[in-house]
Amino acid sequence: MKHEVAIAESSIELSPNVKGKLIDEILERLRSLEEKSNVTLLREAVETWRIEKLKEAKELIQEQNGVNSTMIQEEAGMLVRALELEWDVLSEEIGLWLPAEVNNEVRDDKPEGEEEPEEILAGRPVPAVCNAELHTDYGGAPVRWGLTHHKESAADCCQACLDQAKRAKPGEMRCNIWVYCPSEFGCYSPDIYHHKHQECWLKYAEQPKENFKDRYSESYRNNHPKAPTIVPWVSGVITARE
Repeated sequence: MKHEVAIAESSIELSPNVKGKLIDEILERLRSLEEKSNVTLLREAVETWRIEKLKEAKELIQEQNGVNSTMIQEEAGMLVRALELEWDVLSEEIGLWLPAEVNNEVRDDKPEGEEEPEEILAGRPVPAVCNAELHTDYGGAPVRWGLTHHKESAADCCQACLDQAKRAKPGEMRCNIWVYCPSEFGCYSPDIYHHKHQECWLKYAEQPKENFKDRYSESYRNNHPKAPTIVPWVSGVITARE
């Protein structure tokens, strides 16, 4: 009963400090996985972390393991509710996005000798040439604005970049960077636009550089209050081919 009351009466919002610790722990858990872990392993790792953190929060409320816990006592009840009943809401607030699981049927029409691309995003598999990077936003000069250029999947966005590079006339910029918004909630960017699900930006840069990787820094979020913790974009740099 004491446990239930603590949860029910906890109405405070999780502090930015606590949210920051949560996402740090999630990222650390994901980094511990093999580099080419598939979608299922990524989601299982996050779910295992959620269950462990939920248990820790409940034990803190029950004053069993509070001594070694890093969580704040008065926020434990709210954290239990967030992890147990409102996990989707909390995930959105901290900017956590993971690709949906995709069950692809085995196809017999794959050209002989062709390697199977890594399945890391919803939709059709992204070819290796795309060099897809989750939670990454690359800069570059726009070749095609994503505001009016939407694609069904990251793979389709990458293909659009490849196609543009082939069609480009002498003297025109050839796409070598693709940036895609996979989140149905849209993707944050510090500009004046509202970036929507499935936006596909085609860019060019002689020396591609990341604008943001993995997460926005605390100092950046202090100056940009609307920025989430996790970078929502998926990007890739396509190596020039002769």
